Amino acid sequence: MRDARIRFGSRSPFARDLRERVDGYFESTGRDRDGGRTMLVKTAIIFGWLGLAYATFLVGGAMWWVTLIAAVVAGTAMAGLGMAVQHDAGHHAYSFNPKINKAASAVLDFCGAASHVWRTKHGFLHHTYPNIEGADDDIELWPLARMAPGQKRYPWHRFQHIYMFVLYGFVGLKWYFIDDFVQLAKGKVGDHPLPKPKGLDAWIFWGGKVVYGLWALVIPVAVHGWLLGLTFMVVSQLVMGWILSITFQLAHCVEEAEFFNPEQTGPLELDFYKHQLATTVDFAPWSWLTWYVGGLNYQAVHHLFPKVSHIHYAALSEIVAETCEAHDVPYKRTPSLYKSLRSHVRWLRRMGQPVVPTAANGPAPRSARAA
Repeated sequence: MRDARIRFGSRSPFARDLRERVDGYFESTGRDRDGGRTMLVKTAIIFGWLGLAYATFLVGGAMWWVTLIAAVVAGTAMAGLGMAVQHDAGHHAYSFNPKINKAASAVLDFCGAASHVWRTKHGFLHHTYPNIEGADDDIELWPLARMAPGQKRYPWHRFQHIYMFVLYGFVGLKWYFIDDFVQLAKGKVGDHPLPKPKGLDAWIFWGGKVVYGLWALVIPVAVHGWLLGLTFMVVSQLVMGWILSITFQLAHCVEEAEFFNPEQTGPLELDFYKHQLATTVDFAPWSWLTWYVGGLNYQAVHHLFPKVSHIHYAALSEIVAETCEAHDVPYKRTPSLYKSLRSHVRWLRRMGQPVVPTAANGPAPRSARAA
């Protein structure tokens, strides 16, 4: 279902040129757009990482310090599976084989969240309407936080740049215990329909809840008791949730990104490609970080080419930069992780203030129509 308030125009000369250059890259290099064998190896490595942490906990978790370290390591592995495996698969970029993509996408269910809900919430809504208030459910954290200038402000938002860094950790637990079931019962994500899972999707949804509950809670509790078992589950989820939240926030909820509000400006007529670049920021182009976060530090590139595996993003970012320069289109890149984190903190603080920001005190969010 498309949002009637938002209309994307036909491809501009910039969009056509960018597509041609990217197509030319794959033709000249002979590389496939999916992840191929590289993704299979990465998947095995991260699953091994998780398995080692889990085995360490089961064997030595009677000691508190072992439980805590194993839980932290398991959480980092779960976040890696979500970002570097499931994310590609959910966008059909992990493999050219749909069945393999389906299986790899179910990694999210193995870690506690529902890939069926993710497809509507992230795969459709967020990728179609990034940073458009009322359409992009990923920026709707009301009443806990105010992420966009058109959202209602509450007094406690003044401190959101502090407390949100604690609450970010609870996102995985919230998905597992609350959000997936509430959204499925309502049949909606925000105001957009969420179809009920059927057939294989239903098996993955309910089976994922059971499987995750067994390996992450039931078995740990059976081996080490309620206190240590719950500690392992909660700490691993907090670590996973914190890493996932921060990674995605640094691409969209920062000072450099723009926001749009059709309720204030009326229906939006947008150039899809320029809109992705206006609302999304690349950050910290480091090879080791790219490997771990599944290319989400190149999220502007990902939004332009979601069906291309992240193993190509570093090369494609240079093509995007050259094409943007040729057409005088801004391409936003932050060179370091530290600067991105500071920008996110400043944005949270700014959105928590009573006065809506203006161009006089920094890059202001815009609700104007894209060219």
